[in-house]
Amino acid sequence: MALVRCDFFSDTLGFGTSMTVLLPESTTGQIGVGGSSRTGEFPTLYLLHGLSDDDTVWTRRTALERYVAEMGLAVVMPQVQRSFYTDEVWGRPYWTFVAEELPRAARGFFRLSDDPAKTFVAGLSMGGYGALKLALRHPDRFGAAASLSGVLDLAGRIPDLDRPEDPRMWQRIFGDPPAIEGTDDDLFHLLGTVSQPPPLYVTCGTEDVLYSSNLLFRDACVEHGIPLTTDFSPGAHDWAFWDDKIRDVLAWLPLQ
Repeated sequence: MALVRCDFFSDTLGFGTSMTVLLPESTTGQIGVGGSSRTGEFPTLYLLHGLSDDDTVWTRRTALERYVAEMGLAVVMPQVQRSFYTDEVWGRPYWTFVAEELPRAARGFFRLSDDPAKTFVAGLSMGGYGALKLALRHPDRFGAAASLSGVLDLAGRIPDLDRPEDPRMWQRIFGDPPAIEGTDDDLFHLLGTVSQPPPLYVTCGTEDVLYSSNLLFRDACVEHGIPLTTDFSPGAHDWAFWDDKIRDVLAWLPLQ
């Protein structure tokens, strides 16, 4: 794999930002790591970070590069600060950046497929919320979407997720008072608006503080008749769980 740290200017955000990208490489000389023989434009996974992380965290905390080396899959990991992948009320338009500008920029820089069947999105915690929001608001753009320990019932969890180091975070993102329920930032609302979402995958540890809200999301999918693959197994809200489960997500992706 080629590991690329890409610093670029975002017209949407109005300042320089970054993404970390893994690109398939045809190689036979590396010891202990295979390569990919895939040619043409690469299928792409947009892999989203959590609240306290940045675009480098997946490559620093997991063996992601090794996991995807033989898959012929490009992985694009953007930087979105603490935005919850949302156009902030008093901040920056991170939703527009991720949903609109990022795919154009990444495809302009790298040989990535624009075929929805070869475009996937996944993320952990805050990024799990972002991944499912992208898939439910733009179901025609993705072949599959996965959440790992996602903040899925965001409207119901805000009181439990206050951040003392960032006391006005929710007001900055969603307004004062935060307006989420019944909007396009509410995953439960979105489940009732989409008729043909891409395949969805949700995994969460049974010892995770977000486990109960992931169960609520599962039940809401059943209520709306939306197929959902789930994996609820022992684990906490930590990198030991995510390093393990990202391999299951990668194996589940419908790569062509």
